[in-house]
Formats: sequence, structure tokens, C-alpha cells
Amino acid sequence: MKFTEFGFDDRLLDGIDASNYDEATPVQAQVIPLILEGRDIIASAQTGTGKTAAFLLPLINKIITAPQSGDGITSLVIVPTRELAIQIAQHLEGLSYFTSISSIAVFGGGDGNAFVQEKKALSMGADIVVCTPGKMMAHIKMGYVKLNQLKYLVLDEADRMLDMGFFDDIMFIIKHLPEKRQNLLFSATMPPKIRQLARTILTNPAEINISISKPPEKIIQQAYMVYDAQKNPLIIHLLKENHLKKVVIFCSSKLNVKQLTRDLKKAGIKAGEIHSDLEQESREDILMQYRSGRLPVLVATDILSRGIDIDNIELVINFDVPHDGEDYVHRIGRTARAEADGTAFTLVSVKEQRKFLSIEKLLEKEVPKMPLPEIFGEQPAYNPVFEKRSSGGKKRSFQHKGTRNK
Repeated sequence: MKFTEFGFDDRLLDGIDASNYDEATPVQAQVIPLILEGRDIIASAQTGTGKTAAFLLPLINKIITAPQSGDGITSLVIVPTRELAIQIAQHLEGLSYFTSISSIAVFGGGDGNAFVQEKKALSMGADIVVCTPGKMMAHIKMGYVKLNQLKYLVLDEADRMLDMGFFDDIMFIIKHLPEKRQNLLFSATMPPKIRQLARTILTNPAEINISISKPPEKIIQQAYMVYDAQKNPLIIHLLKENHLKKVVIFCSSKLNVKQLTRDLKKAGIKAGEIHSDLEQESREDILMQYRSGRLPVLVATDILSRGIDIDNIELVINFDVPHDGEDYVHRIGRTARAEADGTAFTLVSVKEQRKFLSIEKLLEKEVPKMPLPEIFGEQPAYNPVFEKRSSGGKKRSFQHKGTRNK
């Protein structure tokens, strides 16, 4: 379906054309008409499916073609991270370039000037505000945010926001919104807590499922069984052997990000780090260096695994096994985007083998287990064992019949 078939205003079509959009993705083709009709929506759609434009385009069109009702915020888009807020705001700026849409991104980590700009926009009104929950809640508590005329609420990456502990913040914001509004909820997964949130805020929603539960086949997936002490030296060895221009290494903790980055730099590898302890300006500078190719290796927490659009990543390394299969899919999905190929390595310690088996069950296939280079000596066998209680209360063991590394 082409974007010219949705009945968009000519001013918006000019922005679509300038953004080189032509054919709608499946999620856009299904979601856009429903939003234009005024329906509430709950959609299962991951990063890379085109969901950002799926809600931005109809919202822009509704705002520019509806009578203006004075000052105030018309649309609120709530997202889990500052990086995603910035990216959506930039996307919005491009699509709405030929319209009169006013917008601002509101997130933590900025300086005093950013706060002044945010306060001005939130008190005087803006068509679309893209925000993180904690920062928006802080502004609302100060009493100057004009939400009484809000018509549209979008929760993007809702499952990630709940995982990060933002449920109370979101509910605080919602209590300050008009009851009559259109609600759009996007989530990569649909666990019970998302269903509960949907029942709380949505009215007779249309349900869309465009979830990509498995990574693209063109991603070459491999795993290394390792002892914890072998992880950093192995990564250094792999990077020096492959000489790649753009690599992302994901760690589950800030401590691991910092230590690995230090070790890479000591080994003469140019690497930068991204985590929540960094100031916003530093994070943006590192991302800019990485995008431009000046920094070939980026070490990051899962803050980067969703919603950040970086092309041409050749290799993703999981320093540790992600907490669940969906996180694994998001992490390795940073590579092999568009028409490019890509590779994903996962380092699996003995205590992480059960988690990795769960990921293989989600993938419905075994990930090849690679032998360590001889210089690293012995490596553990892949022998994950699940313990399950039988009805009689005794434990039964289930052993994966996968490949063992010797």
C-alpha cells in the first residue's frame, strides 16, 4: 500500500516524499487507517517494523486538519529512554517539515537551558510532546503543564517501560489527562502486565500483531562456551582477528560495560561506552562518533538494544546471555538491517547455560557452539540441566542433547 492511498493532507505528503517513503510496511498499513478512524489500539510490533511512522503520520494528519482549540498539549508520546525520545523527535521533525506542527522532546540528563525550553513548551503548549516518564512526571508536579486539552496518548515500547519500573510514573501521568482521548499502546511483547495496563487505559481497542519473534535468517548466530575469566580476553581476540568497522557489544550491567571498555582501550582497541551514568551530552557525542565511523566499537547496556536506528553494524557480541529471548532478538537485531548481512556472537558462562537453552527454545533451533582458540585452553561443555518438580514433589532433571565442546 502506498502512502498516497491513506488520504493524508498534501503538506504531510510532502514530508513523506522528502523522507523517501513510498510503500507502507505491514504495521503501517494496518495501524494508520485505525488511528485515522479514532480507534484505540494495542499493537505488538518490534523495532524495525516501521511503528514510529505508523503512529506519527496519522497523528500529524489529524492535528493539522482539525480545528485548533487554543493553547495546550495535543499529543503525548511516552517512551522508555532519552535516546528513543530524541530519535522519535528527529523522525517527527522530518515528517512534519512542511506543516505547522510544534513539538519538543522532554527527557532527563539535560542542562538548565534544556529545562527552561521544556518548561516553556509545556506551559505554553505544543502539538506533540515526546517524553520519558520520570521527567514528565517531575514537570507535572511543578504545576505548569497544560494537559487539559490533550487528545492523543501514545505509549511506545510499553513492555520495556514496565520492565524499567515506570508503571507508577505512567499511571501518575495518565491521572492528569482528560478521560476522553485516543490511546495507542505499542509493545514488542504482550505479557500479562501489558494486558492489565491495556485494560486500564484503553477503550474497546483494535488489536494488531506484527511481532517479529525470531531474528532474520541472514544473521549468522554463534555461541562460545566460556568461563567468566575468559570473556574479556576472548572479545579482545575476536576484535583483533576480524578488523571490523562497526561492532556493538551488549552487557547486562554498567559495571561490565565500564570494565570491558577499559580493557579494550588498554589492548589498543578504539571503544566507547553507553550507559545511564553518562551525561546526555557525552552519550550523544559517543553515538555521533560511532555513527560516523570514528569509533568502531561501542559497548552498551540494553538501553541501546531497542529503538536506536544505526545502520551497517557488522557484528553484535553479547558479553553475557540476555535475560530473556525477546531481549536476545532485540540485541542481535541491531545487525543485518535493511539488505546488509551480519553476525552475532554470544558468550555463555556455565551459570548462563540454562538461560541460553531457553533462548534456543524460542528460536526453535540450536545456535552453533564454537571452539575456543587454543591459546585460551579448556572451555566448559554445553550441558544445561533443568530441574523440575514432579507431581510427587521429587526433582527430575532434563538434559539438553545439544553439542558439547571439548
